[in-house]
Amino acid sequence: MGEIKVKGFEDLKVWEKSHELVLEMYKVTQQFPNEEKFGLTSQIRRSAVSVAANIAEGSKRQHLKEYIQMLYIAQGSLSETTYYLLLAQDLKYQELFNQSEEIGKMLSGLINSLKTLTPKT
Repeated sequence: MGEIKVKGFEDLKVWEKSHELVLEMYKVTQQFPNEEKFGLTSQIRRSAVSVAANIAEGSKRQHLKEYIQMLYIAQGSLSETTYYLLLAQDLKYQELFNQSEEIGKMLSGLINSLKTLTPKT
């Protein structure tokens, strides 16, 4: 009990959406000014990649509680990404908020559904 079997993280819609967000982030941040290369561009890419990477890593964890913890980490990275998007918007760069908000809702839903599978102690 407490173990989970996922075919692969690629089968999760939330991972797919997160990956799409990363790809879009790379496209959008190419348009950022050169002085942002080691600042905002680097940070926003790193945090967006972290969302998808933590979903992927969590899906291979042996125990459900570990998986849920990795999804919480993905949520934290998504919050960080959302802040960078806010900053980019304030700096008059591109806007990707809708994708970020949708992924946040999906992560919350996945966590809540997985929590129903954990044994009550």
